[in-house]
Amino acid sequence: MTNPIRPTDDEARHAAIATLTDGVLMVTRIAFGLAPDGGPITPISDLSHHTRALTARPVASLLIGDPDAKGDPLTHPMLTLQAQAQFIDHGTPQYGEISAHYLRDHPKSKLYIGFTDFQFARFCVDAGHLNCGFGTAFAWAPGDMGLPASS
Repeated sequence: MTNPIRPTDDEARHAAIATLTDGVLMVTRIAFGLAPDGGPITPISDLSHHTRALTARPVASLLIGDPDAKGDPLTHPMLTLQAQAQFIDHGTPQYGEISAHYLRDHPKSKLYIGFTDFQFARFCVDAGHLNCGFGTAFAWAPGDMGLPASS
């Protein structure tokens, strides 16, 4: 019998983010990357709805992982992160360091990462939930993922 559980990897380039505005959830796709210390980040525009939502209430849920073209989408791995967003402002030394690191993995981001309406959102992870397919799921604390506990 073929194993229905797909292997996981760390090659995610985008994610879905859920934010809360006026008691209503909104989900949208974002670019996804890792900071030099391995924490999740995304470049984020002041013009986007999710930036305004995170500014008002910095809680988010990220869904990372896409199904392949073949097989049942529910058997492909997906990681949900529950997190608090912190902003890294454009023009700061930390922004320069993070953007240089981000561009190594996301070279096409060079088209917009220098725009002044962009900053980075860094996600301080409270919990993770890895689902590798039917009957294979794990609840993780930040330390289980090699991340510091959020403060």
